[in-house]
Amino acid sequence: MVERYIYKNSKRLRCGYTTGSCAAAAAKAAAGILLNSNPVNTVFITTPKGILLELEVKEVIRGEDYVTCGIQKDSGDDADVTNGILVFATVKKTEKDITIDGGTGVGRVTRPGLDQEIGQAAINQVPRKMIYNEASKVCEEAGYTGGLKIIISIPEGEKLAKRTFNPRLGIEGGLSVLGTTGIVEPMSDSALVETIRAEMGMLTAEGNKYLTAVPGNYGETFAEGVLSISPQKTVKCSNFIGETIDMAYEFKLKGLLLVGHIGKLVKLGGGIMNTHSRWADGRMEILCSCGLLAGGRKGLLKKILDCVTVDEALELLKEEGLLKGAMEVLMEKIDFHLQHRAYEGLVIGAVVFSNQFGVLGETKTAGYLLDEIKRGKG
Repeated sequence: MVERYIYKNSKRLRCGYTTGSCAAAAAKAAAGILLNSNPVNTVFITTPKGILLELEVKEVIRGEDYVTCGIQKDSGDDADVTNGILVFATVKKTEKDITIDGGTGVGRVTRPGLDQEIGQAAINQVPRKMIYNEASKVCEEAGYTGGLKIIISIPEGEKLAKRTFNPRLGIEGGLSVLGTTGIVEPMSDSALVETIRAEMGMLTAEGNKYLTAVPGNYGETFAEGVLSISPQKTVKCSNFIGETIDMAYEFKLKGLLLVGHIGKLVKLGGGIMNTHSRWADGRMEILCSCGLLAGGRKGLLKKILDCVTVDEALELLKEEGLLKGAMEVLMEKIDFHLQHRAYEGLVIGAVVFSNQFGVLGETKTAGYLLDEIKRGKG
């Protein structure tokens, strides 16, 4: 167990350690037993963040020419599907060099633009370096000058991978071995942002210059079913609208079209670029201002401010004959803030919908972007 905590939303949350840390510790333990013939019950590794971890070796298998060790993943208080799984490393002697590959339950990269090349095991650069460094230390301490072949495996990986973004990212057959710091911070926003970056990097590596960004499943379903946009041209950006726009510039996209439910994207009308409720709400205030500019009377505006849901507020605007006008104002506001966040050379726009009313509005560049996305790469 890692005795390291962070405070988030006034809660004390325990940190854990990554699959990369597990893989490095398992490799160090297996290499130590193989080269020194001594039992190993616990193993120490230093994470890229400089934190020393003491991890228990849960399983040891000694073969004729190999040793396999297993380390149990601990995600702390993070809601991670990999919590509690065993990560194994099998180590064999070779003539020279230390090589690292994936075995059962570790995914393979099948599409360009990810951390590893097509065909490689989905063991990212930082975990690879951790595994290599820990195995090298053991070789040096044992006076061993030959090589090692290290195979990382996760028996439950193929099953659990179906509950991750891996199939969408083009990683097949299992989980990725991840971690840039070696430590899992509960409810880490940075982990989600890196997932978005990985997906956008993969799609741009395939030659796409115009992409769609959707906050979640509602947006993806609407984009495909109503706007006829292929999921292969769509990035799920969650609440991180601003970061996704920044990434579009980073990956030199020509255009980005946001497609989302008004319950999320209405916040863009107030310049709110992270749409999670813990950062800001402002939905009714923004709709109220749009209703005012569309000619709404004082009594209506008070009712809108008292609404709990966006759909409820839209119904009020519709009853007053102001829905179309208010949505036109909202789209002008959204367009202003998107243009302000975007960078030179990036064409950006939005399509806003609701389940009840369908398309509620679109910015002035939305039609152009929709055509370019459907037209294909270029």
